[in-house]
Amino acid sequence: MTFLELVRERRSVRRFKPDPVPEDLVRRLVEAAAEAPSACNSQPWHFIAVSDADLRARVAAACTSALIPINKFVPSAPMLVVQVGTIPSPASMLGGLVKNKRFVSTDNGIAAAHFCLAAAELGLGTCILGWFDERKIKKLLQIPAACRVELVHAVGWPVEGLRKARRKPFSQIFSVDRFNQEAADPPQCETLRGDSE
Repeated sequence: MTFLELVRERRSVRRFKPDPVPEDLVRRLVEAAAEAPSACNSQPWHFIAVSDADLRARVAAACTSALIPINKFVPSAPMLVVQVGTIPSPASMLGGLVKNKRFVSTDNGIAAAHFCLAAAELGLGTCILGWFDERKIKKLLQIPAACRVELVHAVGWPVEGLRKARRKPFSQIFSVDRFNQEAADPPQCETLRGDSE
């Protein structure tokens, strides 16, 4: 399978088989993530594989909500990997302050893509979770106060019959030399940040 074929085949998985995910495979996913580029090569990430069943259940509970039916599949994932944003290098931190950007989150997003694509190559399914109770997870996993939980990955062997994800038409996401607002539906960026010309 070529890289582009892998990218097209990968999907977020929310139905997992109960079979465990060996730790050595999780290590391979993290090794792939660790090769991701980062601002000033600061590599501001740390991955925690939550393999203990009781601890995993408590982390999964921190990823669900009693009020909103979200992430209800997470307790069925045989492995959770918590991705932590660590303190960046001084150069990256300074650049982020000057440009008003949080490079740690950007860097961790790139690493997460590497993680998920490596999983797909090995036949594993993943779902990136952004909805969670960070305070609870930090307490459960003894994460330092200065660090942030960036993402949680649900990892496991996918149940067969995954649906194909819909993607926007290419004309809505690509243009040359200037932003093509006419092709965007609905209009994009008009009130995204409240910026004025």
